[in-house]
Amino acid sequence: MRLNKTASFRAYIDESGDEGFRFRADGSGSSRWFVISALVLRLKNDAQVVECLKETRKLLAKPFKYPLHFVDLKHEQRVPYARRVGNLAARTVSVLIYKPSIQEPEKFQNEKYLLYRYATRLLLERVSWLCRDHRIDGEGDGSCDIIFSNRSNMSYEQIQSYLRHLIDQSGPLPQDVQIEPTAIRPEQIKAVEHSKLAGLQAADAVASSMHFAVKRNRYGESEPAYSRLLTKTFYRHKGSLQGYGIKLWPDTLAELKTKAPEAKHLEGL
Repeated sequence: MRLNKTASFRAYIDESGDEGFRFRADGSGSSRWFVISALVLRLKNDAQVVECLKETRKLLAKPFKYPLHFVDLKHEQRVPYARRVGNLAARTVSVLIYKPSIQEPEKFQNEKYLLYRYATRLLLERVSWLCRDHRIDGEGDGSCDIIFSNRSNMSYEQIQSYLRHLIDQSGPLPQDVQIEPTAIRPEQIKAVEHSKLAGLQAADAVASSMHFAVKRNRYGESEPAYSRLLTKTFYRHKGSLQGYGIKLWPDTLAELKTKAPEAKHLEGL
């Protein structure tokens, strides 16, 4: 799979949390939240993320090609890293799924990667709107290259086929499918190892930052500091963040405030 050299945008995608449904009363077991995030840049700005990672490694005294994993860093290292990602000329989109609220979870348990594919659909819908609304005439063809952080044992051809099924329908798109087909093209999707691209490492920082904002640790606390440093990058449509740069599923933010009080950190970002 080759990337489209005439694309206008590039989106790097990574996730945080797991897809399991074994929740224990003490907070152990499967993660309550599954987060998938995209870091979207104009193709002409792609080199900025490379420089961002170089500067971050230098600051953290890491080797030149050291692959940064946000969760492996200490708090005092994550803060400047998130701050630098938050200052990129980029936009971010994150889908946050509160798994305990999913009705009929067996559907997602019985089909491997179904939750991941559905979260990807919600994410790419919003990435496609972002690209559609911010095209510049003469700057590429308006499409977006999509680069996933590679997950072992997962077929990205299935992701392509899934999106092709959603998009390549005769006549208008089904009512519940909201992907802008001129921006997202299944043939422009590929997967690369996390360590090989600075953009994927930055996307990991975004997904992990958003997960830390809602993930409760053993003491019942979550850490929203990193997500607040990303505020400038959040995709907003006519000033609205919820449903655009941050998409919650299956509950709304108002519903989650009762079910999962940690979601309050997502309000006012």
